[in-house]
Amino acid sequence: MTLFHLLLVAILQGVTEFLPISSSGHLILLPALTGMADQGQTIDVAVHIGTLAAVILYFWRDVRLALGGLPHLIRGQIDSQGAWLALCLIVATVPVIVLGLIVKLTGLDDMMRSTAVVGWTMLLFGLFLYWTDQKGETVKTADGWRLRDAITMGLWQAVALIPGTSRSGITVSAARLLGYRREDAARLSMLMSIPTILASGLLLGAEVVADANFAILKDAALGAVFAFVSALLALTLMMRLLKSVSFTPYVIYRVILGVILLFIAYR
Repeated sequence: MTLFHLLLVAILQGVTEFLPISSSGHLILLPALTGMADQGQTIDVAVHIGTLAAVILYFWRDVRLALGGLPHLIRGQIDSQGAWLALCLIVATVPVIVLGLIVKLTGLDDMMRSTAVVGWTMLLFGLFLYWTDQKGETVKTADGWRLRDAITMGLWQAVALIPGTSRSGITVSAARLLGYRREDAARLSMLMSIPTILASGLLLGAEVVADANFAILKDAALGAVFAFVSALLALTLMMRLLKSVSFTPYVIYRVILGVILLFIAYR
């Protein structure tokens, strides 16, 4: 794998993982539109680890709070904000893990990897993001995350298994519908990504361990670093912009890209 190809994949994953424009959709389109070879699962795992490290670092205060509450939750004691946050994150992650295993075992994931699918989801869920962002009230904060809302957002997160949907985009849409402020919707979405990316990485990692060699591991390490840096920059920029800008710029990008992809798919 050339350094340029590796850098392109890592930056693409890092930038699009947390922006509401679908990382999986862009990674599917990269070989489809450029003719480059698929990067393989080892690189996929590596760049996911890089983005995971970025979101953990950015939201370390919340992560530390949830980790501190986890022992209380294991003992059945929901007596702190950390234990409540840990419970909500676990509950929100269950749907995507269950449905993800079903999709993986049935082979539906390969069936959905097409330009047409990505084009439709990019367009439709982009419009859905715009509608929810404009319609949603701004009365709830992330610190007041409810268990019922966590379940709802978790169910919507499972929809993101369809390539092009965007995990961050659909969970932000769900949070906005539930009345969370833009910054808080994004914060909850990013926190939900941590156990989700971790579960996905463990699943993919179990499949690539046997095929790993030094050359692949070296590429994987570089990919993880590149993905970490690009993800941290993208995440920092988005969270700052949300204080003054809506999600409309991402919607415009999704709609334009979706139309282009549908033209390519059906021409």
